[in-house]
Amino acid sequence: MEFQDVVRRRRMVRDYADRPVAREQVDRMLDNATRAPSAGFSQGWSFLVLDTPDDVRRFWRATSDDVDDPDRWLAGMMRAPVVVVPCSSRAAYLERYAEPDKDGTRRRNGAPAGDPWTVPYWHMDAAMASLLILQTAVDEGLGACFFGLPPHREPEVREEFAVPDDVDPVGVITIGHRAERRGTKGSPATRRRRPVDEVVHRGGWA
Repeated sequence: MEFQDVVRRRRMVRDYADRPVAREQVDRMLDNATRAPSAGFSQGWSFLVLDTPDDVRRFWRATSDDVDDPDRWLAGMMRAPVVVVPCSSRAAYLERYAEPDKDGTRRRNGAPAGDPWTVPYWHMDAAMASLLILQTAVDEGLGACFFGLPPHREPEVREEFAVPDDVDPVGVITIGHRAERRGTKGSPATRRRRPVDEVVHRGGWA
């Protein structure tokens, strides 16, 4: 598929067909995710991959009280055969920027004393890796959806899947075949896409 087609066809899919996804397709998404840029090539991301019916069910039970009587949204999402939880590691960035070739670079570049990280690049880099998963899903003829992990459910997910303390989930990605039926189209159906000339400011905001 042409790159422009991938970009234009990407949508958040919330209703999946009850069909499996080939392991090699998932592996390609994950391999592409590791091609994302990262500050200092820290690569502080990791991915919890749930691609068996039992593991996917464990995820939904850890994050919802309604798996036995789901609403329309949850029912559609639960049919996704693959769930990926992208995670980031602040520690990986602190360690990388303590190495000889990076030590002190952020302070020399004008970062404030104390925590020199004015932007949490570990989260940003994990997000860019997540976007590559979403785009690869489109290229594979699949659908995917990135959504937030409910904060009050994070401890349950950590315990259920033994997520280490030094990594933080940044969201969740469901992956699968789009359902043939089309339900709600989500926010893009009621909100216009901002045109390029509204969001691009060449040379300043004047």
